[in-house]
Amino acid sequence: MSLRQSVCRRVVTPRRPNIVNRSLTSQYNGVNFQLRASSATPEASPKTIFSGIQPTGVPHLGNYLGALRQWTKLQDEASPDTTLIYSLVDLHAITIRQDPTQLRQWKNESMAMLLAIGLDPKRSIIFHQSDVPAHAELMWILSCQASMGYLGRMTQWKDKSASSSSGGSDNLKLGLFSYPVLQAADILVHRATHVPVGHDQAQHLEFARQIANGFNEAVGKSVLLAPQTLISPAKRVMSLADPVKKMSKSDPNPKSRILLTDSNEVIRSKIKSAMTDSFDGISYEPERRPGVSNLLDIYYHSGEAIEVDDQVALAHHLEGHSLKALKEEVAMAVINVVGPIRERYESIVHDKAIMGSAAEEGAEKAGRSARKALSKVKKAVGLS
Repeated sequence: MSLRQSVCRRVVTPRRPNIVNRSLTSQYNGVNFQLRASSATPEASPKTIFSGIQPTGVPHLGNYLGALRQWTKLQDEASPDTTLIYSLVDLHAITIRQDPTQLRQWKNESMAMLLAIGLDPKRSIIFHQSDVPAHAELMWILSCQASMGYLGRMTQWKDKSASSSSGGSDNLKLGLFSYPVLQAADILVHRATHVPVGHDQAQHLEFARQIANGFNEAVGKSVLLAPQTLISPAKRVMSLADPVKKMSKSDPNPKSRILLTDSNEVIRSKIKSAMTDSFDGISYEPERRPGVSNLLDIYYHSGEAIEVDDQVALAHHLEGHSLKALKEEVAMAVINVVGPIRERYESIVHDKAIMGSAAEEGAEKAGRSARKALSKVKKAVGLS
């Protein structure tokens, strides 16, 4: 029996849950999230969900499995009174110097990709961050109370500081240091009640909560809403070339990642050349066998219809099959995910009418949303 026959015997049709207007627990609208929130923050109704992604090139498979797929699930299964706001955070992108022509291209491609994965401008607010000035304006107001000590302890700043030790602090820019304040402003300016993030971004959401509560205490009234953190269930996808590192668009090795625009042939080639090991069999052991475990992670998260409880159970089910057979099946699972997205993207990215309409509509809706909270903040601090 082939590996595909063996696995396909376990295929079931995923069921979409009935949607009801309910409070958020460990599951939100059919998507299993880990809820992290303070008991001091009341459940808000109706709910507003905000998330953002930098427009720095075509997203890769890790971006999709870790975040973007959850965005579409939240949209498709949300109750009618839920507001979904998704931003291409181009102001964050320029914390590193960008070529202007390249950045404009990336913004266009990223908008097309959000539409290609299934986000609907009629159901979700999709916009470029820089098109809504209220984000930057609130960031400045919040910066006037943000603690430099707290910002200096942020994980990504500490990592960047350590990596730049040879060039000195002159190479470190203020935008990189203070971008968590802008990230907080992105969320708070829309009075987001819930923010879906990966585990590595949870610290920034805690900062957003702290700065919202601190602002409210300073002005003596509840102006900003401290958001609740939704931890995405998908594990981060690792590099195909070096599976102890996270899959990244900035990796100099193009074989380290699968882009959502890669052809079927390129996907097969990259999976075929993925680093594994010389051990016999298939087992899920991230520490001992990171390469094989990464392939199992990709297979597990790509093939939602396979009825197994976790990656350990998947590896046990595939016992006796070769790594070559595993790679073939992983490639097919990825192709089934990426192929339809790539086809939709190719039909959208050069359509100026669709792209222009989506960006304009999103900016107008996001602007209305942001101006409500900003107006209250400016009044609270005496600017209006």
